[in-house]
Amino acid sequence: MIEPCLEAVDLPVRKVLERQGKPITTVYFPASGFASVVANGAKPIEVGIIGREGMTGLPIVFGNDRNSNEVFMQVAGHGHCIRAKDFRAAVDKSTILHRALLRYAHAFLEQTTRTAVANGRSTIEERLARWLLMAADRIDGPDLPLTHEFMAMMLGVQRPGVTVALQHLERRGVLERKRGHITVLDRKHLEKLSNGTYVPADYH
Repeated sequence: MIEPCLEAVDLPVRKVLERQGKPITTVYFPASGFASVVANGAKPIEVGIIGREGMTGLPIVFGNDRNSNEVFMQVAGHGHCIRAKDFRAAVDKSTILHRALLRYAHAFLEQTTRTAVANGRSTIEERLARWLLMAADRIDGPDLPLTHEFMAMMLGVQRPGVTVALQHLERRGVLERKRGHITVLDRKHLEKLSNGTYVPADYH
């Protein structure tokens, strides 16, 4: 299907995978690290995360050629990529591939729906707990190379709000903070604090 056209690629932090409103030229399949899908505007906010469970380029699956959001690497990793025109040709030739991609697209849309619900109904602490769990899922470890400023932008809140929420979680023994890093110490407690907003990614 698409294997012959795939190329190995490094995915450094902040690498832009899709630009808002611009034609998609390359589709990426992260194998490690993860990317953020960000709705830009007066106050940018993350609407989804893409890790090894998924791929960029979903607009192509739906018959479009560009994204209304921006996609960039938030935690560095590596993976594979394919030119958009080759990807489109493979999708057009294979009903099986197209159906598999649509299943992932559905899962991603469910994730974005849950994100919207959490952003509208949950406290900053609950949203932060959910986000940290989602991030940890995609890097297979408790140590997250993340700054307060970056997390504030992803959650669409002010940096002091994230700092206070992290302090609360740290006092409860859920995590440990270091400069530029957060280590999850008690995952079960973090899941409880997410108040039902967290759903694990499906890697199968």
